[in-house]
Amino acid sequence: MLSPDHRLTGADSFRSATRGRRAGTRTLVVHLALGEGHDPARVGLVVSKAVGNAVVRNRVKRRLRHLAREHVSSLPGAAVLVVRALPAAAGATYPELGADLARGLDRVLA
Repeated sequence: MLSPDHRLTGADSFRSATRGRRAGTRTLVVHLALGEGHDPARVGLVVSKAVGNAVVRNRVKRRLRHLAREHVSSLPGAAVLVVRALPAAAGATYPELGADLARGLDRVLA
């Protein structure tokens, strides 16, 4: 679970990440906007109904939340990260989601 300091809330915060860099993989699209200041990095997840029913969406969200927690310490300060799940995420295994998230983060941080 992400700590409250690292959670992204509010539509404006999510929109701010779309002004940054973007990288897509088979199962995810990663948006990263670098901010200024000493705020902690924040992470938000977007899992739409296109991914599947409520059970599937919640499973994908739980997996992504856990994976994002592992990467939040490597993000620059005041960064805003939004991870959007694509329909292919419904059938992806935990290691596949982890590899796609790492690949997407490497691309936007490069």
